[in-house]
Amino acid sequence: MSAEVSIGNGSEARLRPHPLRAAVLGELHARPFTPLETPRRVLHFAFDTSGEAASADREALAEFCAGRGLEPLLPAAKHHRVSLSGTALRWEQHTEFTTYTWELPADAGPPFHPAATGLAAPMAQVPQPGPLLVALDLHLLPDNRDKPVAVDTLFDHASLAVAENADGTALFATDFQADPSGFVRIVVVDRGLEPERAGAIVQRIIETETYRTLALLGLPEAHRIQASIGRIETRLAELTQEICTAHQLPDNQRLLGELTALAAELEAGAGTSHYRFGASRAYNEIVRLRLETIGERKAGIYPTWSSFLARRLAPAMRTCITTEERQATLSARLSRAANLLRTRVDVELERQNRDLLKSMNERTRLQLRLQTTVEGLSVAAVSYYVVGLFHYAIEGAHAKGLHIDTTFATALFVPVAIAMIWLVVRGIRKRHAGGE
Repeated sequence: MSAEVSIGNGSEARLRPHPLRAAVLGELHARPFTPLETPRRVLHFAFDTSGEAASADREALAEFCAGRGLEPLLPAAKHHRVSLSGTALRWEQHTEFTTYTWELPADAGPPFHPAATGLAAPMAQVPQPGPLLVALDLHLLPDNRDKPVAVDTLFDHASLAVAENADGTALFATDFQADPSGFVRIVVVDRGLEPERAGAIVQRIIETETYRTLALLGLPEAHRIQASIGRIETRLAELTQEICTAHQLPDNQRLLGELTALAAELEAGAGTSHYRFGASRAYNEIVRLRLETIGERKAGIYPTWSSFLARRLAPAMRTCITTEERQATLSARLSRAANLLRTRVDVELERQNRDLLKSMNERTRLQLRLQTTVEGLSVAAVSYYVVGLFHYAIEGAHAKGLHIDTTFATALFVPVAIAMIWLVVRGIRKRHAGGE
């Protein structure tokens, strides 16, 4: 399929396509319906190939085709179909699973004869891609009005679901239970289907069962984490009560640590289950859409597939949704409690910092007072020494014959010395206060 568009009279003029145009156009035709002639036997397998298993499965299928001279598997293909010895193999790779569908020739004999165990031998030629999720045995039979198919003798009455398509040209029934060989059996009665319509209905029925199984994978995950969620809810209620009575900073810090640990535990569980619950919702929606497309209607006394799954599948989906909502609600409650406690801790720390600053201010004020006192004493002490030096100088001058009263001169110099020393000390203090 070309993504380029030719314009003009010649083919040399082309419009440059978007890099994803070819992929978008091809997506609608990635998994086409294949016509089926009645009678036909279809064995369908779905395997978990999440992670690296998908690449290994692709390589194994490529080797399988190359070793038998079949049409090669393209590197980016998500769908591949090959025919070998009257049997058709349809391979499809999805986001987290891969399907192998074997279309086998059949006769109009009794339903599910011969047994699927012997017919499934070709599957053993391919390495198992991953853990098995779906094993389906579907028998497409013609409608024999002289001897109609008695579906009530083929399946368990307690879980039997029977329906017709919108125009009544097909009847399909199953009990959604695995037979002794492990296959879920489905019978489809052809009441006038064309091969193309038969292929479309069979594929939609197969997809319904496949996605129904995948949707239910979320239920064990919900059961697994419910105990953890319940324990966290109980502990959160206890911690909330303790928050109301805790007033000391160490107690608040301990409670905040416990709340943080609970939040981390909850987020770890939500991280592993979020994808699973989202996938289950998506698969459940696909099941609903497939049954709507078939346009099923009631046939006989047994419930349709939609009504049966509404009683069995819908509660499981509600459990998954409720569990996911509990996780989200509990996460919000933990966040609110942690924020409340964090605010209390911050306020307490600010109060302590305020008291510490107040204490520091008091100490600074005392230091200033002490410094002022010391400065006064320093002025007195330095003045005393300066006056003493001046007295020695006057006495020396008097001894050399200078007629002066040394005692009086010294007394006159005392206030001058004190004033000079005080001015010097004040100047030094101003320079320090100004950052000089």
